[in-house]
Amino acid sequence: MSENSEVTALVSDDPEKLEKISKQYGIQNTYSYDEYDDCLNSGEIDAVYIALPNHLHKEYTVRAAEAGIHVLCEKPMAVTAQECNEMIRSCNENAVKLMIAYRLHFEEANLSAIEVLKSGQIGEPRIFNSVFTQQVKPGDIRLQAALGGGTLADIGIYCINAVRYLFQDEPIEVFATSATTSEDRFKEIPEMTAAILRFPGDRLATFTISFGAAPVSTYQIVGTKGDLRLESAYGSEEITHQLTIDGETQERSFPAVDQFAAEFVYFSNCILQDRQPEPSGMEGLNDVRIIQSLEQSIKSGQFVKIEDLDRHARPSLDQVMKFPAVQPPELVNASDPSGKS
Repeated sequence: MSENSEVTALVSDDPEKLEKISKQYGIQNTYSYDEYDDCLNSGEIDAVYIALPNHLHKEYTVRAAEAGIHVLCEKPMAVTAQECNEMIRSCNENAVKLMIAYRLHFEEANLSAIEVLKSGQIGEPRIFNSVFTQQVKPGDIRLQAALGGGTLADIGIYCINAVRYLFQDEPIEVFATSATTSEDRFKEIPEMTAAILRFPGDRLATFTISFGAAPVSTYQIVGTKGDLRLESAYGSEEITHQLTIDGETQERSFPAVDQFAAEFVYFSNCILQDRQPEPSGMEGLNDVRIIQSLEQSIKSGQFVKIEDLDRHARPSLDQVMKFPAVQPPELVNASDPSGKS
């Protein structure tokens, strides 16, 4: 139980998972996927957190919305922009909240990076570069194309979302290419992807992501007067800033916090106070449109233009929520999403 909500039901097709987790947290109401509609109509819940494989996000969101249940959906929002639009429409028609689970929209280090850029300390931000890599074990759902897996959808979305809130703008043109090895685990999706995003004002963003390299999570923004570098930028551990101006570097550390608690409390507040969440369906839709354009570029070998991305609310330092870091729970028939053993 948190300060404004509590878990009242679990849905899974894994009986062992249901038994262990329900006992651990004292949850009385458990359902299989076939019983999902029973859960939605039980009167026991006000909202659902959808952390299913990507290809199921749309279906389970729409079913919840039609039952009048608010939705917190993991990123990427869906596999295609069409699915995202269906989710947004269904939630609007049924007057329920839809929030996409961008946990870094409530994390101090990333939101403080936005403020550093707004302050002008590094001058005009011109370049964004990021590397986000990890080792993903064979058989993981993120390696299965039919389930919406792939580097862009799983970890590339962090780089895309970060540069959008740092540049406070939307890309107008993108290019990407992929590379892979002969390992069996990469039969369905390539091991790595590199991308270029062009923004208004001739600003460029680049990133490289991989499911077959040592864990690295960093980004750097270079301006006309200095640069800002974040280490462990996308993780849940301690994050560091290295701000360099005129050859002098200042370092600042941000301790690990419970990022998931922050997004759950924020989402619950939006429901209780009847406010629209900032990481909205439009935020999720924009990222999915960019991912689809990058995938199109990989196939064509050409730059792909992106038009009419919605310019909506951006995360700000006002959204910071600090909850003490907790020990990761014991996983039940699941693998760590970070790729760690």
